[in-house]
Amino acid sequence: MPAVYAGHISQVVWLHPPWAQQISEGKHNFLIGKDISTTTIRVTGTDNYFLSDGLYVPADQLENQKPLNLHVILINPTEASDNCEENGEVVSAKRLKLNTDETASTASASSSVAADLHYNTSTVKKKEVQNTSALNRRETLSECSASSSLRNSESPIRDVAKDVCQVLQKGDAYVLDIDLDFFSVKNPFKEMYTQTEYELLQELYSFKKPHRNATEEGLLDCVENRVHQLEDLEAAFADLCDSDDEETLQKWASYPGMKPLVQLVHSLKTRMESPDYEMVHQAGLTCDYVELPHHVSTEEEIEGLIKSIEVLLKDTPKPTLVTIARSSLDDYCPSEQVDIIQEKVLNLLGSVYGTLDVHLDYSSISSSL
Repeated sequence: MPAVYAGHISQVVWLHPPWAQQISEGKHNFLIGKDISTTTIRVTGTDNYFLSDGLYVPADQLENQKPLNLHVILINPTEASDNCEENGEVVSAKRLKLNTDETASTASASSSVAADLHYNTSTVKKKEVQNTSALNRRETLSECSASSSLRNSESPIRDVAKDVCQVLQKGDAYVLDIDLDFFSVKNPFKEMYTQTEYELLQELYSFKKPHRNATEEGLLDCVENRVHQLEDLEAAFADLCDSDDEETLQKWASYPGMKPLVQLVHSLKTRMESPDYEMVHQAGLTCDYVELPHHVSTEEEIEGLIKSIEVLLKDTPKPTLVTIARSSLDDYCPSEQVDIIQEKVLNLLGSVYGTLDVHLDYSSISSSL
């Protein structure tokens, strides 16, 4: 959101695997800006993803508004038999190209694709990327779509590629942001806490969704109630960090909806000498309207997703920049799989884009692959 608020990104495509369902499928068009009452960044988006975090405000409460078009698209693993090859060679569609108009000083606000994967179209300077005329973009987009149709008009991943091309034509550059937990993911809190403790957290932090056709007033009431709920829970666990004696516990348990706190703390104290209540609160914040994704993929599933992304990248323009998040230190991407997945992704990018200039920030090692 800060990148959108700063004016760098106006389009985001979130490509997600079947087990990640945090944001509803489809197109979400909304504003991001500064809340005039709190001076914090807020949104006009009404998806439960935003409501459950207390981020929604009406447009008239935002200043310095920036539009964001968010596209949420499902990516399924490609089965081994669906290789779309001819004579043993993968047929590559013509890619939409993002060229420059050397007279332009800056490119217009553009996009980002994220694999768990994001495509972010961004505003960039002339020296970083070249502009293309609207006519050329339309022509090359048509080539991209036509070539995809010739290859396999029934292939869902190629339908995704066409959708992505349509988004990317609205900008002049994009960032491909890949999170390795797209391919395999754990909910680390399910390993930290027992099933009973996790269920108690879900009860404490549960989010009451607004009615389907809620008015603006209804949405504001929903967000206000949610903010108060989270503030009370944060204060309770902060208190428990100082003292988790029975008096403190019973005080907070008397608050509406806080009764499960007693059983939760008692359970934690039987297993741990000194529970980390700050971490417990962080775990609770992930328990709202839907669980965090938890799907440790098989080797076949990982390969299937790699193949799907390969087909997609061959049918879409070359990105201005690729960023990769390992998500291993926080245990979202399984530690026993992260290096294997990273190697597969780098090999994939090399096969599609050629020699890579790789910067490994986590190890201070850089290389060309």
